[in-house]
Amino acid sequence: MKEGARLTERERKVLEAVIQTHIETAGPAGSQTVARRYPLGLSPASIRQTMSDLEARGLLYHPHASAGRIPTEAAYRVYVNDLTLPSPPSVAEQRALRKELREGVERSAIEEILHRAAQVLGVLTQELGVAATPTLDEVVLDRLDLVHITTDRLLLVFHLHSGAMRTIFVQIPAHVAASTVEHVARILNERLAGLTLREIRGTLGERLRDADGSGKGTELLNIFIAESEEIFDLSVEREGVVLGDPELLANQPEFASNERMRGLLTLTERRGVLKDALASRPVEGLSITIGTENPDPRLAEFTLVTSSYRFGDLSGVIGVIGPTRMPYEKIIGLVQHTSLLVEGLIE
Repeated sequence: MKEGARLTERERKVLEAVIQTHIETAGPAGSQTVARRYPLGLSPASIRQTMSDLEARGLLYHPHASAGRIPTEAAYRVYVNDLTLPSPPSVAEQRALRKELREGVERSAIEEILHRAAQVLGVLTQELGVAATPTLDEVVLDRLDLVHITTDRLLLVFHLHSGAMRTIFVQIPAHVAASTVEHVARILNERLAGLTLREIRGTLGERLRDADGSGKGTELLNIFIAESEEIFDLSVEREGVVLGDPELLANQPEFASNERMRGLLTLTERRGVLKDALASRPVEGLSITIGTENPDPRLAEFTLVTSSYRFGDLSGVIGVIGPTRMPYEKIIGLVQHTSLLVEGLIE
């Protein structure tokens, strides 16, 4: 049985009131404060006893002897699962999201869409907006065009099964003839079309071995084999993570201490932790990990709320990271709404 189902109605009401008080004030919630702020129909003494019962259950704790109570991670999990419902963004918030995401975004500019989405999510939630750029490793290559731009430079145009198109430049020897480029393009399409980018990177050398019986394009094919990890890695951003403005999160009371601020700066400057955390999110729907539910101990003081976006074979997640004390019902609604907007713009 879930923890929330074990609570009495009085315990549920008091727990919700303590959590909401802590979210709004960032401080411990005392029985007098709860009685004054919420019409629970309970005396401060009854609230105090109920808070003591909740503490015994591991849902509240005293930061020090004379203080009120603060919710534990387990309390926030009960709150998210059983006590609160996501609230849809207000009309003003929806308008701000649409305006920020649509203004100045060029067609198919996925990077720009995600940057703007992370920024506006951060502003509306006062947390740190985060997004994982689309994973293209499982996207199937439909066709590869090789365009001779200059004597020593090729433009590679990747036509992907999702309908997306990506381009990169490759340096080649100046003496390679245009007819050789056309010859190599035919070989590449014969051997690689219909494979995922991950499959191509892992098997390119084997697939192109003895592919050029005439020897006409061997030199150019060897360039593709030697540089396959770079040529066929079409990540939208090499870092894989897009961030909003860290200053919004830095203003939260939780980061007043130098130690916690250093932890926040480490996350934003060395993005590997966030990249791994976002990569492990479910590929569909909403995901919320609270404190030590995050697999990396460096995220033990944070909550990560994300929602997936998908178009064809392109997929990723977008959301916010912040302290465990956050207005979950508002943030969940904003994150889910933003992911739907991102999907529509990518399409």
